[in-house]
Amino acid sequence: MARTLLAIYPHSARRYDEMLMADGDVRPHWRGFFNHLDAVSPEDMHQRLDFADRRILENGVTYNVYADPNGADRPWVLDPVPLIIPPDEWAEISAAVAQRAALLNAILADLYGPQTLLAKGLLPPALVYGQHGYLWPCQGIQPPGGVWLHHYAVDLARSPNGRWWVIADRTQAPSGAGYALENRLVVSRVFPEMFRDLHVQHLADFFRDQQEGLTKLAPLDPGEQPHIVLLTPGPYNETYFEHAYLARYLGFPLVEGQDLTVRGDTVFLKTLRGLKRVHVILRRQDDDYCDPLELRGDSALGIPGLINVARAGRVAIANALGSGLLASGALMGFLPAICRELLGEKLAMPSIATWWCGEKPALEFVKENFDDLVIKPAYPTQRMEPVFGHELEGEAREEMLRRIEARPHAYVAQEMVNLAQAPTWSRAHERRLIARPVGLRAYAAVNGDGEYSVMPGGLTRVAQGAGARIISMQRGGASKDTWVLTNGPVSEFTLLKPSFGVRDLVRAGANLTSRVVENLFWLGRYSERFDDSARLLRVALARLVDVGGEKTQAVASVLELAERLGVLPTPEEDNEVGEGSEHSLLEAIYDPDQPGSLAGNIRSLMWSASHVRERLSLDHWQSLNRLLREQQTAQKKHPTLTEAIAFLDRVLLVSSSLNGFAMDNMTRDDGWRFLIIGRRLERLSFLARGVADFLRMESARGQGCLEWLLEMADSIITYRSRYSRHAELLPVIDLLVFDESNPHGVSFQTNVLGRYLERMASELGADYDQRLSGAVERLRAFDLGKLEHLQFNQCRSCAPCEELATLLLDLDAAAAHLSDGLAMRYFTHVGDVSRQTMAL
Repeated sequence: MARTLLAIYPHSARRYDEMLMADGDVRPHWRGFFNHLDAVSPEDMHQRLDFADRRILENGVTYNVYADPNGADRPWVLDPVPLIIPPDEWAEISAAVAQRAALLNAILADLYGPQTLLAKGLLPPALVYGQHGYLWPCQGIQPPGGVWLHHYAVDLARSPNGRWWVIADRTQAPSGAGYALENRLVVSRVFPEMFRDLHVQHLADFFRDQQEGLTKLAPLDPGEQPHIVLLTPGPYNETYFEHAYLARYLGFPLVEGQDLTVRGDTVFLKTLRGLKRVHVILRRQDDDYCDPLELRGDSALGIPGLINVARAGRVAIANALGSGLLASGALMGFLPAICRELLGEKLAMPSIATWWCGEKPALEFVKENFDDLVIKPAYPTQRMEPVFGHELEGEAREEMLRRIEARPHAYVAQEMVNLAQAPTWSRAHERRLIARPVGLRAYAAVNGDGEYSVMPGGLTRVAQGAGARIISMQRGGASKDTWVLTNGPVSEFTLLKPSFGVRDLVRAGANLTSRVVENLFWLGRYSERFDDSARLLRVALARLVDVGGEKTQAVASVLELAERLGVLPTPEEDNEVGEGSEHSLLEAIYDPDQPGSLAGNIRSLMWSASHVRERLSLDHWQSLNRLLREQQTAQKKHPTLTEAIAFLDRVLLVSSSLNGFAMDNMTRDDGWRFLIIGRRLERLSFLARGVADFLRMESARGQGCLEWLLEMADSIITYRSRYSRHAELLPVIDLLVFDESNPHGVSFQTNVLGRYLERMASELGADYDQRLSGAVERLRAFDLGKLEHLQFNQCRSCAPCEELATLLLDLDAAAAHLSDGLAMRYFTHVGDVSRQTMAL
């Protein structure tokens, strides 16, 4: 035996070892892999580990940890040494998991239906009705096909004698199947020879069965094709990567609650091209957040009216609402008798010994054997960490016992089990295996025949420390691939197409969800908004620094415009314009809570970007993150005005790169068009309001004001290349308002918008009012000759300036009206504009 690999590997009689037998020999089903691992050179192993790490980073495999400063987008932790299970052992596990899934499905059907289990005393009513997991609005609902539990996960652990026990049931929205699939794709390439030679069962058949099962249960009207969506709480959920990953793999649109709407007794997906009926919702969202009308009223994640659609049998929800009830550990002790009652069978795999303190005999047992038990919450909605009785002493022990006696129904006690250990690769030592406690999460899903298929393998979870008693990804645990061996041929089926035909080609997202398009639209607007505010703030800071902080007329005018445009807060009436200007400008740059601030715009930009991250390149996303981090870092340093100007220079450089990513890296589909429309609308509004307010401001008549207006509009270089003289009103207005070749001019924005709107009208059937085009025509009809010979610095109020300002503000109002119309037509699908937006 290779002594190098096992030099620091512990052997314990108190734990079952997945790889080694009691005498220290390698188990037969591990020998081939162990010998291969021993033959791999250190250099080769380093390359394989680097490949695994790189694959996880490149694929963006993350697991977010709540309340952890390093938790956002934390890379998934994968140990490359798989857990190996022989065929005969897996056959027993698979049969037991399928039986347990069928049993739990039957329990849900009874508890939300005839309730014979309660009537016969097989379940205490207090255990069912005493928890929030029982959803009264779901009583009497008959889900399509009578299936409540469409997919199920169960956490398994071995006792020291090698026997498998159930330690937890996951019935609400079980997670981890997508991570198990990603683990397989990585590890099978780290050890491709062993994966082939050991005849490891593939996972694709399980996901195909899940697809077929959901499709079969879709409640269809004549002529309809099933439309299945995967519902996610959003990008801040800890397993959001898995939601997006499974949606792509299964071919289901990934949606959030705001993407769906209920009309009558039907659920629809709001797509760019209209409303499209949804027949099946594969949800990864907790029960009580799914319908704010009948469940949790403060939920912003749900679909109002969803339960009413479920009552009508017009949608299949997987898992059915209310299924979280059975995730209670308190039910485990009652399952053997219930299994005999409902299935007429003996429970194949026992649960870990469990006592619900709501029963007096169980409570007395727990009090007498407290030191040998683990105390856990009885209901999933409780927030409580497991408590090990032997770890409590003195007052802490007495306090825990008092809490149990005060509310016995809220606690369960379970037997303490020393978890099995499995080999993991030590990165701190050269060619060494170390042992860590492991547990297996297995998965079952309803197939097209209405039976439960079990994934051949699952997600093996690894505890962080050698002596850990709890395995939790939230506590920094790792994961493994699970290899189930087979004596027969391996299925070659795959959901990933080996080759594509002409019919498989996709060139544009024809059915983009309204939420995705809306976030792209606002990504464009916020990108332009923070660029505009950065330019205006840089102009103000530069003028203030040039005059040594003196409140000149140029400084006063640019500060006044910043106030009018909402970049700076309006001062109190008693204060002079510009008082405290240095502090106000720095706050407008760095304070995210100040309305209209640059930092606030960056935060809004990141919010929109996070919802469409899958459509952004890695460089695009990293630029946004760097921008946010730099702003947060600078805020803590109390920067000077000079440092703030340097920061704004870098911000504008990032802004240019973001615009470049959008123009060079994004596919020209409907989503991209809305991003550009958002950007052009925002620039149009900023320029129109900025020039209009400038023309009306008394303070703008001072020396140097036209120059800073050109700088603000990023047109000073163009002006100087055309006119070798100081800025005058007529050429400045012509360049900023009427010149159709200036990308930072008003007319350029209206022309670009017009082209995109015409294309949308032809492709999407949109019918817009003529408000924007009318405002554009009136502006074009303005006689520039009225500005000839006008001494702008000398006039306090003049009719031509007022007329032009009014036309520009009318154009801004028309742009705002267009934005609202786009939102109603494509994003919310409400009002008169949405009457004919049913997608076919």
